[in-house]
Amino acid sequence: MDERNRRAFLVGAVGTIAIFAVLFFAVGARDIVDSLLSAKPSLVVATFAFALGWLVAWSLMLRTVLAALGVDVPVGKSFLVYSGAVFANNVTPFGQAGGEPVAALLISKVSDARYETGLVGIASVDVLNVVPSISLILVGVGYYATTAALGETLETAVSSAIVLIAGIVVAMGLVWRYHQTIIDRLPGIIAPRLGKLGIERFQSDTLEADIADRLDRFFENIERVATDRWRLAAVVGLSLCGWLFQVAALTAAFAALGYSVPPYVLLFVIPLANLAGAAPLPGGLGGIEAAFVTLLVPTTGIPASVITAAVLIFRGAIYWMPVLIGGLSVSSLGVRALR
Repeated sequence: MDERNRRAFLVGAVGTIAIFAVLFFAVGARDIVDSLLSAKPSLVVATFAFALGWLVAWSLMLRTVLAALGVDVPVGKSFLVYSGAVFANNVTPFGQAGGEPVAALLISKVSDARYETGLVGIASVDVLNVVPSISLILVGVGYYATTAALGETLETAVSSAIVLIAGIVVAMGLVWRYHQTIIDRLPGIIAPRLGKLGIERFQSDTLEADIADRLDRFFENIERVATDRWRLAAVVGLSLCGWLFQVAALTAAFAALGYSVPPYVLLFVIPLANLAGAAPLPGGLGGIEAAFVTLLVPTTGIPASVITAAVLIFRGAIYWMPVLIGGLSVSSLGVRALR
């Protein structure tokens, strides 16, 4: 880890600790601990089981997208690769930015696929996960609005989500529309700069042509995924299943503490809270938990200490379990590749 990455990690870690400290102080650390100690073990186990279902569903998404690209990855290996991507997301700032390169590398090692093919595969999974999340937000908020008035916090969260998602869609549309221009001009801009780094692999006289060739294949692979309608529908369906597994996991976490939350509330709270993963924190740790508490307190009427405890159980399954599984899989696949 170079100095800049180390500094970013330390800043993110300090930010995470600060957010948790404020959260525990504001809600009451003793009340949170008491709620956690009252949790029913069998339902805590159910929370982790539902979270495992989410991880399996989204790993099958990755396998299906790779199949559209002509890359055959066994179910077990696709689970390990996707777990590795989630692990990378959870230990690096700015969420998805850390996971895609690691997953692309793992895909290339377990399947002999090109790196850019693997990158398209994992990036497609992340992008396609947005489609069901938008639907869940609209359905959940729409139904909630028929039962209660939208508070200022919820209105702000929904508006921010719509603006952010719209911005991402516009940016993606512009990149696709001008992708040929990017292929023609970008290599000439970055190749000389890479050459100045003094790294042997960037010293080739054909570096500019190599970059252009990789970009061309990258966009070709995106087109292959987008035009395979049957697999695309299957991928979106698996994405929806993954979101619903998360809803079931958080429902089980609340049930473990003796409380119930209307499912339609969780339908929009989970994708909205996950937007906090874009913060410069390791996997959004701290920021996502705070977002959950901020959204659930006014929409459920449940005590803040219980909500915080339920969110910690849920995040233990959604965040820390993939860190453990993904860390082991990255290590395992890395060792095998070296052998």
